[in-house]
Amino acid sequence: MSKGTVLYRFHIDLSDIERSVYEQLDLRMAMHASESPAFMITRVIAYALNVGPGLAFSQEGLANPDDPCISSEDPRGGKDLWIEVGSPSAKRLHKAAKAARRVRVYTYKNPEALLEEIRREEVYGAEKMEIFSLDTEFLERLENMLDRNNTWGIVYDQGNLLISAGEKSEAGELTKRRISS
Repeated sequence: MSKGTVLYRFHIDLSDIERSVYEQLDLRMAMHASESPAFMITRVIAYALNVGPGLAFSQEGLANPDDPCISSEDPRGGKDLWIEVGSPSAKRLHKAAKAARRVRVYTYKNPEALLEEIRREEVYGAEKMEIFSLDTEFLERLENMLDRNNTWGIVYDQGNLLISAGEKSEAGELTKRRISS
């Protein structure tokens, strides 16, 4: 690992009520010096809310710009799910839509700017993409709960997230957006 990389561990008790998924997750995350805490926390949330067979973080982490941040393979070949975090370029999402059956973006940045770029660049398969946005203030509150070794409870229902760590808990919204012409 490069200098400045910090390792985090997340023990997560997940209750995704919308999908009827109740799991215990044990994740180890490396936060690179160039990565913000908001990006890493968004990666954790995106992984938890999509957990399923074959879901994995990129093999090379953020070092390989060609790989999705998180993905699952389609048993017939190719990607079933391609997940990006942050504010990926329209070109990257165009590539993702051609390579995967489903594309999701989890952003903590201005979702309207991302949606406008996707519309303007006429990204392939844009109408099927799902954009989820997290409020920056919510992520800042979660950052205050962040330790190197984290035990979190995540409850997700109808766009609402409740994340708890010990005696602390924070509530926020995960807003789902679709690209329309």
